[in-house]
Amino acid sequence: MDKKFGGVIWTNHALERLKSRGLTQSDVWAVWRRPDNTRFAQTKGAWVYYRTFGGQRIEVVAKQNEKKEWVIMSVWSKTIEGYQPKKMHGPWWLRTLRYVFRV
Repeated sequence: MDKKFGGVIWTNHALERLKSRGLTQSDVWAVWRRPDNTRFAQTKGAWVYYRTFGGQRIEVVAKQNEKKEWVIMSVWSKTIEGYQPKKMHGPWWLRTLRYVFRV
């Protein structure tokens, strides 16, 4: 694991959480970079970025330091209760277009 992966700083705490929760740095970086949504974190100046993959929601806590560098502070994931994947109907080419363009 890299403490400067993706151009952001990763705390030891965040790297430990990745390892203990079976998450990859690239997945977590993708959540931070392109979240479904964000909200304020309990820590002043920090944000929680989150995204759902299948029935799993990954959340990332990050903030900027005094040098305006982004720091990933913590990471967790949780299973979404009652998650039902979308059923895709129609020909394979239409299903592919829907998947690619998230329609």
